[in-house]
Amino acid sequence: MTRATIKDVSRVAGVSIKTVSRVLNKERYVSDDMRQKVEEAVARLNYHPSLAARTLAGRRSFQIGLIHDNPSPYYIFNMQAGVGQRCREADFRMIVQPCDINSPGLVDDIGALIDQAQLDGIIMTPPVTDVGTALAELFRRKIPVVRVQPGTDLTATSAVYIDNVQAADDMTAYLISLGHRRIGLVTGHANYFASGQRLTGYRQALQRAGIGFDASLVFPGQFDFQSGAAAAEALLALDEPPTAIFASSDDMAAGVLAAAHRIGISVPGQLSVAGFDDTDLAQVVWPALTTIRQPIRDLGYAAADLLLEFGETIERRQLPHELIVRGSTAPPRPMDPGSSRG
Repeated sequence: MTRATIKDVSRVAGVSIKTVSRVLNKERYVSDDMRQKVEEAVARLNYHPSLAARTLAGRRSFQIGLIHDNPSPYYIFNMQAGVGQRCREADFRMIVQPCDINSPGLVDDIGALIDQAQLDGIIMTPPVTDVGTALAELFRRKIPVVRVQPGTDLTATSAVYIDNVQAADDMTAYLISLGHRRIGLVTGHANYFASGQRLTGYRQALQRAGIGFDASLVFPGQFDFQSGAAAAEALLALDEPPTAIFASSDDMAAGVLAAAHRIGISVPGQLSVAGFDDTDLAQVVWPALTTIRQPIRDLGYAAADLLLEFGETIERRQLPHELIVRGSTAPPRPMDPGSSRG
């Protein structure tokens, strides 16, 4: 059997080759009737468009790049899943490129990726989103770009994001509503603007509740398990330790849990622990984490959608976050005599 061609689809559907092409490329301004005819013909003929032919016809590679420098495998997995799903719907390919934002060769590496893969567009995740030299290179090349959670040059590119300030405020306010007054915060990596935004939300909720800000309760983290554990050990060693610790990522919250278990502090009996992201990790640890659900897959999907639908036209989408309550948080209760923490 010979492979079906776009001409065969055109003939069976009774429409022009140009209309078939528009339907296959998921372009707008095609009537539902025409789209249905083409889709039925494609299914009947088991037609699969040739990537090489599409590239030659449209002078496009039908490939987009996802660039990241993130220590959380859970975050990257979900981001790839979201971007990949939208790419599959449009018959595009996703090329994932990890990088090191501190590398002197970062800009050259991005340029080489674009040249070698002939990318039609780029999606950048934090902290790459805010590397000025990388953005300048993409602008110079006039390649469409969508940034996830940017913190700088907010009007320069298309972007998808959540309200990090409000999300951290929501979690802190929830812990306050349980009765906690000494709430530790493990901030994220300094290279991420979200880290500062979440600190702002934390302070905002404390101020609204009339609770003074105590700098000794804020410990810097790196968005990874190890820094979360180190932060917990330092916070729990204070003369007056916190009764709750809010970590700016689930990975760090898992580190807090591990440190508490190692020290002999019960969660949530003696310490409430909360995270941020709601990755799969949040339900793997014990007890399962109360956390802020950041819709990472949806952010990836939306970023790819903006790139594929609007190209160089600048568009923005804010996605909602959600407070997820699980077993790692509870009202504070007096310390038992002889407790290892007291």
